[in-house]
Amino acid sequence: VQLVESGGGLVQAGNSLTISCAASGSTFMLNAMGWYRQAPGKQRELVATITFVGGSTNYADSVKGRFTISRDQAKNTIYLQMNSLKPEDTAVYYCNAKKWVALGGSDYWGQGTQVTVSS
Repeated sequence: VQLVESGGGLVQAGNSLTISCAASGSTFMLNAMGWYRQAPGKQRELVATITFVGGSTNYADSVKGRFTISRDQAKNTIYLQMNSLKPEDTAVYYCNAKKWVALGGSDYWGQGTQVTVSS
């Protein structure tokens, strides 16, 4: 499975940005996809996840109400719409995909896309 992110960039605080991640390869093995982020000097943290079956979502408390994760199953692509961005949202955002546990439960990662929010 290969993951390719796009859409990062520089944005002013209070504005919006949408990033996307396209999966290719053996995507039938995937149970869920999501976004994690890592700011300088900090550990990587979960931002949001979505399951392929049912579309169940999960968000970090810090982004609830501001970020929305969605999926386009036909394109094997997920999106993260980020509204009301804050400087503390500045980080490298990594796309993640998880295999079904029955198939090994492995994680796949994209190369990351930089999101910078200026104050």
